[in-house]
Amino acid sequence: MADTARTEAGSTSESLLTVIIALVANALIAVAKSVVAVLTGSASMVAEAAHSWADAGNEIFLLIAERRASKPRDAAHPFGYGREAYVWSMFAAFGLFVAGAVVSVWHGISALGHEEPETSYFWAYVVLAIAFVLESVSFFQATRQTRSEARQRGLRPLKFIANTSNPTLRAVFAEDAAALVGLVIAGLGIFLHQVTGNAVYDAIGSILVGLLLGVVAIFLIGRNRDFLVGQSVRPELWRAAYDDLHASGEVERVTFLHLEFVGPGRVFLVAAVDLTGDETEGVVAGRLAALGRRLERNELVERAMITLSRSDAPELDLGEGPLSHGGRMSADSTSPSSPEQPRPARTARSARPARSHLIRRDRSGSGVT
Repeated sequence: MADTARTEAGSTSESLLTVIIALVANALIAVAKSVVAVLTGSASMVAEAAHSWADAGNEIFLLIAERRASKPRDAAHPFGYGREAYVWSMFAAFGLFVAGAVVSVWHGISALGHEEPETSYFWAYVVLAIAFVLESVSFFQATRQTRSEARQRGLRPLKFIANTSNPTLRAVFAEDAAALVGLVIAGLGIFLHQVTGNAVYDAIGSILVGLLLGVVAIFLIGRNRDFLVGQSVRPELWRAAYDDLHASGEVERVTFLHLEFVGPGRVFLVAAVDLTGDETEGVVAGRLAALGRRLERNELVERAMITLSRSDAPELDLGEGPLSHGGRMSADSTSPSSPEQPRPARTARSARPARSHLIRRDRSGSGVT
């Protein structure tokens, strides 16, 4: 448990560092691009300036997301404030779409058919080169964190970025990658304009940068939406929670188990179980509450709700629905929200030796694969 807490603290601080580096880099780049865009009148440079200003503004949203999502739960928010991270990350994604994608495409279309005055592109190339270096620094930090956390979970970096519950890391990684590609497109558009004298290449460069930003923004919006409406965990983590329940020595069988992200690296666990032995209602209630509290001691679990299974509810089939659906109940399972029926008496089984799988998982988990 202590190792889990230390791992997560490091991950949280590294995410904050990643956002700060991206903010500083994008702010410096945005100023430089804006000055050169005014001097050269380049449509591609205007698109790049809009992109960098959008990114800089987005990093502020991501800093707010990091701060607000880390607040502990209270009476008004029993599942914590973790989903605030997805709300503010959604704002950032909308900002990228409007201030980046729409402005770039609109300016590129407006520039089509309009001859731009001949100008020196030396400073445009200088700023693009500087921007590429600064963006590379930010992207290197995001990539380093991504590879480190992906390696811990046995995932490839791109798959981890697509599925991680950490929206700030995903946003910085995706925006920095788009920025580097956008710089190449802008530079190519300016170069073709310079050598051919045809401004249409510059305008097309602006449109392509805008379309690229639009694709990235839609991807980020979609992933934040998934986590806001309820994203299940990966099958491996679901199985670890299932094994942990059985390993407690308290549980005879599990008929329902669902884990859903309620914030970056924080899950809400709901389970319906049969307990070993056959005690009175008051004793059973105490055992269920104690089991829930034990699960909540894990840094991964924000809230655990454990109820009794119906007497006719079948045990979960590990070979089918639960794992393939990220831990959602199978067709034959009963929901814990359903009224529970009295259980017939059962012979107490010997307690299994306690071994915890779930507590070895860290809490910066990724979404379903």
